[in-house]
Amino acid sequence: MKNIKENIKEIDRKSRGFMGEFRKFIARGNVMDMAVGVIIGAAFKSIVDSLVNDILMPFVGIFIGQDTFASLVFTVGGAQIAFGNFIQAIVNFLIMAFVIFCIVKAMNAFRRKKEEAPAAPPAPSAEEVLLTEIRDLLREQRDSGSDK
Repeated sequence: MKNIKENIKEIDRKSRGFMGEFRKFIARGNVMDMAVGVIIGAAFKSIVDSLVNDILMPFVGIFIGQDTFASLVFTVGGAQIAFGNFIQAIVNFLIMAFVIFCIVKAMNAFRRKKEEAPAAPPAPSAEEVLLTEIRDLLREQRDSGSDK
């Protein structure tokens, strides 16, 4: 009986450590950023789908004689192969990939510009300060000597 209680306490201790570690993992900024990115990506997918289905495909339909690629199928035996759906998915992917590429490119340019911002010049060393003072004193002496 004592051994069972010790095992239960050990399991409880390990699970609390695991849950605490999981909480720390979830609270880290990277995970939260990723979650926000996934949610925004899902919403963006519906925008891309609408762009392709409602705006681009009607124009393409003029040339292929169909409203969408989705209606393009061929039959082999009794099976229908909907290759049009695949083409539609490729078009959606290419648009999504292009937009993401543009966003990443803009963000990288922004980061580079931020990194390239000129740093403040380093403070002069003690030797430079001393030499500057000597130079200024010599100028003063020369200028005061020429006034006489």
